[in-house]
Amino acid sequence: MEVKEQNVNTTTQHNLEQKIISLARERPKGISDKDLAAEIPDSIKRAQIINKLLSQGYFDLFKQGSLLYYRFKDPTKLAKCADNEEKRVYEIIEEAGNKGIWMRDIRFKTNLIHTQQLQKILKSLETKKLIKVIKPVSAGKKKMYMLYNLEADESVTGGAWYQDQDFETEFVDVLNQQCYRFLEQKKEKVKNCNTGPIAARNMTFASSEEVWKFISDLGISKVTLSITNMEMILNTLVYDGKVERTFTGEGNNLYRAIQPLLNPPGLIRTPCGLCPVKKKCHDEGPITPIKCQYIKDWLE
Repeated sequence: MEVKEQNVNTTTQHNLEQKIISLARERPKGISDKDLAAEIPDSIKRAQIINKLLSQGYFDLFKQGSLLYYRFKDPTKLAKCADNEEKRVYEIIEEAGNKGIWMRDIRFKTNLIHTQQLQKILKSLETKKLIKVIKPVSAGKKKMYMLYNLEADESVTGGAWYQDQDFETEFVDVLNQQCYRFLEQKKEKVKNCNTGPIAARNMTFASSEEVWKFISDLGISKVTLSITNMEMILNTLVYDGKVERTFTGEGNNLYRAIQPLLNPPGLIRTPCGLCPVKKKCHDEGPITPIKCQYIKDWLE
């Protein structure tokens, strides 16, 4: 009887361990103590399982503000590394997360003086499909490295507005037109409304969620757009003077079509209007207007 109970307890603990590992896999940025408490309310049992997984190398422990977080680290992948130098390079790339890391930064952190030696290690990790090379929109000819199973952050890829490092001008224009058309149609529908001018005006506003649903239902985008992407497009219409924006009491954005008083400023008609790295653009450095291929293409 005792043996049977022991087997049940072992099975239960194993299931909880796998549950926590699965949860951590789904959240590559890390899981908090609060997340774990929701899965395992028993604090003693939770501590036992976490300590075991930490000792087995499944998690990195780190602090974010005042909260303690656990980030998944697959020990089976680390075991594929040929030696300690490979393991160190892998760990540095893992720490960089989905924003990637430059080769020069890896060399600095590992103190691997010889570039050729580091290149050999990176090639080995690529071959084993532990890491991958990405080319950021801010410096297309340079390589960055990140873990093989991660999706690159939008600040690196440019998000929905870039395809193979090229700014999708036509795609952005189509989205602009369709968003404005939706808001204009909403405005037209309430022209004959008899509920009073204030109520009629309020009915012409649409939330970013409504506009996002309209665009999603149209099926004109090959990539999955988020509400944040939609608000970026709507904000360009605000800058153009075609749309006005207001806020609800909960802080949500509302938009309505208006008649523009002036022609849109030139900046909004250039790639700079939606460039994800415009804050890093300066007179000197790797990102400058003079070196920008997108401005050259637009001018031509």
